[in-house]
Amino acid sequence: MSSLKSPAPEATAEEERQLEQLYADFATHHLMPLWTQTNDLMPFTPKPKAVPHVWRWADLYPLAKRSGDLVPVGRGGERRAIGLANPGLGGHAYVSPTLWAAIQYLGPRETAPEHRHSQNAFRFVVEGEGVWTVVNGDPVRMSRGDFLLTPGWHFHGHQNATDAPMAWIDGLDIPFSQQMDVGFFEFGSERVTDYATPAFSRGERLWCHPGLRPLSGLQDTVSSPIGAYRWEFTDRALTEQLLLEEEGQPATVEQGHAAVRYVNPTTGGDVMPTIRAEFHRLREGTQTPGRREVGSSVFQVFEGRGLVTLDGTEHRLEKGDMFVAPSWCHWSLGAETQFDLFRFSDAPIMERLHFARTHVDAGDR
Repeated sequence: MSSLKSPAPEATAEEERQLEQLYADFATHHLMPLWTQTNDLMPFTPKPKAVPHVWRWADLYPLAKRSGDLVPVGRGGERRAIGLANPGLGGHAYVSPTLWAAIQYLGPRETAPEHRHSQNAFRFVVEGEGVWTVVNGDPVRMSRGDFLLTPGWHFHGHQNATDAPMAWIDGLDIPFSQQMDVGFFEFGSERVTDYATPAFSRGERLWCHPGLRPLSGLQDTVSSPIGAYRWEFTDRALTEQLLLEEEGQPATVEQGHAAVRYVNPTTGGDVMPTIRAEFHRLREGTQTPGRREVGSSVFQVFEGRGLVTLDGTEHRLEKGDMFVAPSWCHWSLGAETQFDLFRFSDAPIMERLHFARTHVDAGDR
């Protein structure tokens, strides 16, 4: 029997009329047939609407400062935060379909009132000091290189105790929460509930002792109980990885590439259920392999100079610059000097739902 199929018979005028009527009736009843949209619903590889993009600190900080001169902070606006809007996402203040990133600016002696929301949030400080974020009544110092948590439904506000302004980046899971319709919001105190300015928060004093867990905190928590992951410990961990590499020990993820992940000490997992945070340090001259990953990542340069290649386009980067690598974007990093980068991503979501997939270029390994 021949395997060749006979050509489909040409539709009659009556059949064409009936088909047109069928599609019109689909539309009337808010129905869409799968056969007209398979390529959109089930592509061979991810086809993100979000695009790779770079935001320059030299642009971000002056604009944030101008907003500080012109826009008050307080109840109503709540935060002087400027969202990074991915050019591919139609004017939404989303850096990716799952992540929100912003630069937040607080002027001298200003206070951002307390509130809480379902969305998980963090702060990362690329420069400056003098602000305390108060999370569930616990004042947490914010200083250069610190990674600070505000898990979902924790009351939080900020106060600047100095005569100088300060800016930092915020990261949240706002787009994911909005698409899933899980958001709640509640106002708190008009000010902050504790104006103390301790060097270390109560959470740090209880939890931040290497390898030791308080017996008063043996139950696992959804998010990390640590309010601040201090730069001195991050820096030391990265330095030791590279020193061990020099001694011939397998301490780095790749040659010349040290990296750490911030973790929840009660579980050993990610600091929050929807956001992963890491810090990467590349030796001068290091080039990472090209890779693709399901899910999106946002990076900020903490120190040094280097470059990122995003889907074949090379961008030079300096301190404070930020970029997004959307799902299945091909990216790699190169270091012109020692190159320090903070990274956050939606990896916990992708892994829990078993959508995570990574491809590393074979020739670059």
